[in-house]
Amino acid sequence: MAAIVLNNENFEEEVLKSDKPVLVDFWATWCGPCQKQGPIVEEIADSQDEIKVCKLDVDEVPEIAEKYSIMSIPTVIAFKGGETINKNIGLGSKEQLLALFN
Repeated sequence: MAAIVLNNENFEEEVLKSDKPVLVDFWATWCGPCQKQGPIVEEIADSQDEIKVCKLDVDEVPEIAEKYSIMSIPTVIAFKGGETINKNIGLGSKEQLLALFN
């Protein structure tokens, strides 16, 4: 399943109220490392049914990026039960991103 694109309208429902763990990729179109991480995030979305995978463009939804203190991108945050449980700042491998849930 493709990653869900987040915005102000669906963030609470898709992330904070999710019954599954959620991986959120904070990225921007102009960010080179984000472009390299994009296919890794999509691969996780396609291969991991037990994790919901979402993407949030920090330029389109700056309020949420600010709320989670995103200062560098790419940043990936793992959520469980509506709470942040872990994060990875910078380009991460598939294994590193999946390990955020361990």
